[in-house]
Amino acid sequence: MYQPHPYSIFRYIFIFLLTLTALPTFAQQTAVKGVVTDAVTKETIPYASFMIVGTSKGGRTDVDGRYNITIEGKYTQLQFSYIGYKTQVKTVKAGITQVVNVQLQNEAMQMNEVVIKGSKKAPYRNKDNPAVELIRKVIANKPKNRMESYDYVEYKKYERMLFSMSNLSDKFKNKKVFRNYQFLFEEQDSTKIGGKNLLPVFQQEKLSENYYRKHPEKMKTVVVADKQVNFDERFIDNKGLTSYFDRMYQDIDIYDNNISVVSNLLLSPIADGAPGFYKFFITDTIRTHQPQLIELSFTPRNKMDMLFEGKLYVTMDGNYAVQNAYLTVNKHINLNFVRGLEAKLEFEQNPDKRYHLSKSNLIVDFGILKKGGTGFTGERTVTFKDYTVNQPPSENVYKGAEALVIVPDATQKNEQYWASIRPESVNASSTKIYHNLDTLQTIPSFKRTMDIVTLFVAGYKDFGPFEMGPVNTFYSFNSVEGFRARLGGRTTTKLSKRYYFETYAAYGFDDQKWKYFLSGTYSLNNKSIYSFPQNYLRASFQRDTKIPGQELQFVQEDNFLLSFKRGENDMLLYNDFYRFDYVREYENHFSYSVGLRKWSQTPGGSLYFNNSAQTLFSRTNQINTSEISVNLRYAPNEKFYQGKIYRTPLVDKYPIFNLRYTAGLKGVLGGEYNYHNFMGSVDKRFYLSQLGYTDVTVEGGYNVGKIPFPLLSIHRANQTYAYQLQSYNLMNFLEFVSDHYASINIDQNFNGFFFNKIPLLQHLKLREVMSFKALYGGLRNENNPDKNLDAMQFVRNDDGQPITYALDKGPYMEGSVGVGNIFKVLRVDAVKRFSYLENPNVSSWGIRARVKFDF
Repeated sequence: MYQPHPYSIFRYIFIFLLTLTALPTFAQQTAVKGVVTDAVTKETIPYASFMIVGTSKGGRTDVDGRYNITIEGKYTQLQFSYIGYKTQVKTVKAGITQVVNVQLQNEAMQMNEVVIKGSKKAPYRNKDNPAVELIRKVIANKPKNRMESYDYVEYKKYERMLFSMSNLSDKFKNKKVFRNYQFLFEEQDSTKIGGKNLLPVFQQEKLSENYYRKHPEKMKTVVVADKQVNFDERFIDNKGLTSYFDRMYQDIDIYDNNISVVSNLLLSPIADGAPGFYKFFITDTIRTHQPQLIELSFTPRNKMDMLFEGKLYVTMDGNYAVQNAYLTVNKHINLNFVRGLEAKLEFEQNPDKRYHLSKSNLIVDFGILKKGGTGFTGERTVTFKDYTVNQPPSENVYKGAEALVIVPDATQKNEQYWASIRPESVNASSTKIYHNLDTLQTIPSFKRTMDIVTLFVAGYKDFGPFEMGPVNTFYSFNSVEGFRARLGGRTTTKLSKRYYFETYAAYGFDDQKWKYFLSGTYSLNNKSIYSFPQNYLRASFQRDTKIPGQELQFVQEDNFLLSFKRGENDMLLYNDFYRFDYVREYENHFSYSVGLRKWSQTPGGSLYFNNSAQTLFSRTNQINTSEISVNLRYAPNEKFYQGKIYRTPLVDKYPIFNLRYTAGLKGVLGGEYNYHNFMGSVDKRFYLSQLGYTDVTVEGGYNVGKIPFPLLSIHRANQTYAYQLQSYNLMNFLEFVSDHYASINIDQNFNGFFFNKIPLLQHLKLREVMSFKALYGGLRNENNPDKNLDAMQFVRNDDGQPITYALDKGPYMEGSVGVGNIFKVLRVDAVKRFSYLENPNVSSWGIRARVKFDF
């Protein structure tokens, strides 16, 4: 069993950066520097191009529109240009240090001023705009310019991913820890994304053979070579790290309506609806190229929206295909922690005169601070070669269900092999990164730092074969147990790769009772039981408390932050669990588990079990059940970051299916009831382009048999002040139970689509959120104490009022509206309850908050 964890790998790296206490870099002294701004609005222009006239030397301004350059020789002119603006040339004085600020004028404004003297700038219009007419032709011709237009496609794909700490100051570089390891650092042109000093921390290269078939549609990838930096598994899961980077830096398909960048979807400039969100300008005609190209520049109509800006080079041969593309983002975009982004796409012509992507390069610079300071830069370069169309390969290629195949010796290729297959040679420092990072991991101070970060993020202190933790459960409290102390830990692969043990002990100072847990797990595939795909047997015993209806999750149930709750919270169950589980996952992300459980429940606090309404003396102190269960799960194309004690799914567009069957066995191991419980759910994210995305969960359940209410479906309630996505945030614990139910949960994130257009709010980069949850269910007469006096009675409060109900007056409904991305990490919702407002001690509305780290 794994527990999703709120931390992602990027939070891990942020904490690492803070631990090293890096300082901002010092600006490089140059002969000429300045700021490029808009002549009318006075706003700075990021990534404007500048060049020494008469040479090929130049660069781009940074995110704040600043530039600096050293001019050598007799050259005295600088040329400045940017999409949608008139190019300007500045003359500088040779031989002295100087500041030259530049104001670029909008090209559209210039044309208007020439035609109508003294008039205001005419608004941008799509009608009768030749640039928009051209982009509509590009959109209309998208189907024939995509790979899917061919019956068969075959190509080789080389990928290189480099991730570095960036913008490092000289003070950081000269820290004592690095004094003898200066070879770890790299220098680059200070005008490039990432700044001058870099410290590479991850590199991966991969070569694959790819096959596409249109009918029946199938994509097959065979990885023939794979090489990456391998970190100490105590700190970082290498396979999970690769999956995370693959999700952050996906392939860019300019012909898709939406392009995934750093886990967000940005509208493509040639999406079907692009003319409604972008401004387009024809900025050049390249007649020397065959076929002739039109340079088409584009900018977002709203600089805060999730949109690109850049240039497209469109072929004028009737295909209206993209021959080159340059994509970046506005510095005001509602995208967290991104200080710079640049993507370049190159296309080559096929024998049929159509085009295919031949190379893409994506660079993203991240940082906690928008201006200066240490950050990290990721660069992914992908090259396509040996591109063949409409030539059917051998049928053996498509045999087997696997879409991804890794050849056995893919990770065993030597440096001579890599040097022979790289499309472009890399410099010597790049080939040494693998060795350099192996060396970095041997530095004692680096290992100590990673040990501290691991304790803070994963919550465990490593002692070799044993880890102690998690630290966030060492102390908690509730109204029944009072102050609760807990200490536990688990074994690691250093003890055994086959056998794993986990334990904890806790003590409540008010109820004066010990709680404890012990499990032993045997890995059947000689892998860690926490790595994909899982295949293990586990036996466990647990004696502990839980709130009725809340799923008990061994390592996180008594998290300190969950101690703070609203309303009355004095009903608990004391549980004894004896469990035996078998878990099996497959490479296609189908998994199943089979479990046998003996479960004893004893009421605690104000909770009680009353077997009949006929007499007050029919209370029982315990419910005993024996169960067998089967769980099926299918998550096609699922990717996740695998940590030490958790698995964090990387949410994508693919659905996740769950199906569970549980049978109660009367007379087996002391079980007192026969019953059958069926539950199914589907989770799906729908991407809505500029309107953000919607997460939808549909769930249903059915119980067969006459059973007491603790064994019915007790619906997930939340009495904490945290907003919980999968719980009913204004429902009280144990308020509703059902033996059949259906529910829907809709959570809409608009990604700032509306706030971005409100002048007083847009610079705060807030994001709108909405949710709606509905639960419809009921109880058959045999399980309803209002209809059957022999059924176990619901709990009543001290005033004799029932606090538990059946959903017999229609569905339970609640909704919320909220503001997300507050300080980039906080979401606050105003939650409204729409039904069952007459129930005692309920709130019709409330404020809930949730911490969410997102880009």
